[in-house]
Amino acid sequence: MFGPILSPSSPRWRTPPLSQLLLATLGWLGTLAPSVAAEFTLDVGVVQRFGEEAGDRLVLEDGGQGTLKVTFEGGDGTTRTQQLDEFTLELRIQPLTEPVLEERVVLSTHRSFENAEQAAKDWRDRGVEVEIAQPSDIWQVWAARDVYQTPLLRRLLVETLNNQGLDIAYLQNQVRDRRYQAGWEVDGFRYNRDRVTVSASSGTIQVATDGVQRTYGGQMQLQPNAYGSYTLVNTVPLETYLRGVVPHEIGPTAPYAAVEAQAIIARTYAVRNLHRFAIDDYELCADTHCQVYWGLDNTVATADRAIAATSGLVLTYNNEPIDALYSSTSGGVTSPFEDVWLGESRPYLVARVDAPTSMWDLAAKPLDREANFREFMELKQGFNESTWNTFRWRESTSLQEMTEFLKRYYRRNNRSIDFSEVREVAIVERSPAGRVLKMTITTDTGIIEIPNDEIRNAFYPPISTFFYIDPIYEDEDERVLDGYTFIGGGFGHGVGLSQTGSYNLANLGQSSRDILEFYYPGTQLQPLDEISQFFAGRD
Repeated sequence: MFGPILSPSSPRWRTPPLSQLLLATLGWLGTLAPSVAAEFTLDVGVVQRFGEEAGDRLVLEDGGQGTLKVTFEGGDGTTRTQQLDEFTLELRIQPLTEPVLEERVVLSTHRSFENAEQAAKDWRDRGVEVEIAQPSDIWQVWAARDVYQTPLLRRLLVETLNNQGLDIAYLQNQVRDRRYQAGWEVDGFRYNRDRVTVSASSGTIQVATDGVQRTYGGQMQLQPNAYGSYTLVNTVPLETYLRGVVPHEIGPTAPYAAVEAQAIIARTYAVRNLHRFAIDDYELCADTHCQVYWGLDNTVATADRAIAATSGLVLTYNNEPIDALYSSTSGGVTSPFEDVWLGESRPYLVARVDAPTSMWDLAAKPLDREANFREFMELKQGFNESTWNTFRWRESTSLQEMTEFLKRYYRRNNRSIDFSEVREVAIVERSPAGRVLKMTITTDTGIIEIPNDEIRNAFYPPISTFFYIDPIYEDEDERVLDGYTFIGGGFGHGVGLSQTGSYNLANLGQSSRDILEFYYPGTQLQPLDEISQFFAGRD
């Protein structure tokens, strides 16, 4: 979810688009048996969009120098297998006998899955059947393709929505006369297949693509996705998956109690979020849109010990896995869910001062008052994260840079906003926990509103929404505005556990359960076996 955690002196790392929301459908549920944890497997998209470029190439080998078993459907419809030392998937241009119209109705575009999920619910409440997609590093809500099957139906839908004032929906289409076909060669013969399963005699598979090589447990399957390319999916036991997640999320040198806490919430996050990629027929991704999953090459003994010690344990509320959100650094106050995303609040995701002792009374001095917020930001010692370089940060940018960045933001979101320059920005709404809920941008053609979760995409400097701004003047005497300085704290959304904060609590002698209770008050630890009814009957 967050990615490799670095030391207090390390440079700033990439902004994590952290995300999770309400559990929807779980396709694997029929496999649950008496020991849920022992049988729990995940389908993880480790290469999500293979085949978008002609030069894409995948090389698979047995991770233990054994052989690979390649399984696919033969031309006569029977199952065929091959035993190979190396399996190389490459692409060839395949002309189509007739041009094909690829068209969809994009209803809305979002930075995070959380807001896409809530938007999907809102569209369904309006009577529009939808599905959630991730065609690139953004999330979209599409009109369900199996419902709006014809060009006429799709155009009628867009016209109807436009007449209702919902002009954010649009048609996205292209006509294809060719495609990239995946295939491999054996003894001079090329096999073209859209689906192929690969297992290894050693139980581990080494995957190399784009100069990156990683080793995974379980098996691999190449399968089509919703975007005209392919996904390489790793089917892997839950506990094996965690070996490739925990050390990279919490860091290899984290104190043991923090590692145990990370193992529990990483497991909880996984079982809560298996519906994210239903449109593409797998469950989780391997990057910061889910949790970072790097396979078995750089496992850490401390993390393995923590995973084993907490095997099968998840964090629950009302006998269901919680929305186990976490981020790098809170900035001194953890954020309620609703400060960052749309949707219902979570009673265990609340605002609290991220410190081992009383540092600030949020009830008496709420941080939605600008004077209180600026006073709070002057406090730098005594917090769980005080020694980390992202606890407090300061970045400046010019109006010209803001203009260019904002235009790129709208292009990425396929929205046309006609403006030439940013003239002024303002924070117009802040939550009692200090998060910026809304900003306005005054341009040469009007005022644009940017809500909470989109702020870190629309502007370059902030790495969280826990900040205030000060103007920069080109000419102090004439007060000619040139840009802004963003003064903030924290890194990421700040909801749930702070990974850097958990280091301090562990070093102070708190147990993993103490740490989890601090960041997720009112929750319980339960084995997966005890909450199997949560999965029963789900589609």
